[in-house]
Amino acid sequence: MEIVNGRLNNGDRHGNSNGDGSGDLAVDIYPLSNYYFSSKPAVASKDETIADRTQRLKFNYDVHGMRTCVEAVILVELFKHPHLLLLQSKNCIYKLPGGRLRPGESDVDGLKRKLSSKLSADEDCYLTQWEVGECIGTWWKSDFETLPYPYLPSSGKSPKECTKLYLVKLPSSKDFIVPKNLKLLAVPLCQLHENRKTYGSIIAGIPQLLSRFSINIIDA
Repeated sequence: MEIVNGRLNNGDRHGNSNGDGSGDLAVDIYPLSNYYFSSKPAVASKDETIADRTQRLKFNYDVHGMRTCVEAVILVELFKHPHLLLLQSKNCIYKLPGGRLRPGESDVDGLKRKLSSKLSADEDCYLTQWEVGECIGTWWKSDFETLPYPYLPSSGKSPKECTKLYLVKLPSSKDFIVPKNLKLLAVPLCQLHENRKTYGSIIAGIPQLLSRFSINIIDA
């Protein structure tokens, strides 16, 4: 487990949305020290060229249509600041926990399945408890290798990929079991803000998406 060394908006702990866009949206986060981390066997990774990946995506698009991915925004507290949990592979690629939906699979079921496979010892999402909250952002790709945009590009093309970000709230304690070929990092939100070069557009935009929430740090 590697920890990377984040501004806190203190609001009403019991604030919530009343459905009309008014009122506080609150999320409670707990200290990183409340959680237990260990490893499990490595997961298979695709070692392919850009051309191979593009060809695979085109084939899947022809068969299944637009690719839909769901990813989790999971927060913890470290040094009195909110940190985002990220997976790192090959020491340079940062990803949110999550992945592609299966045909006909719902967003919530698919995200729970992906979280269980990447962050839990038990890969049965119905046995592992994940509290999937609201969708806080949606990103689109108009082509297979273009950058994602937080809106549908006006290129006239049908979108090839949609990525949805869901806020996932953690309980006060939990076990995280991570594949050996991945690292689970806790990165401060201030380090992510507009840092597209390191983390990519989606992750770098998360602090702004979270600006409408009151983040309450709950002491251990």
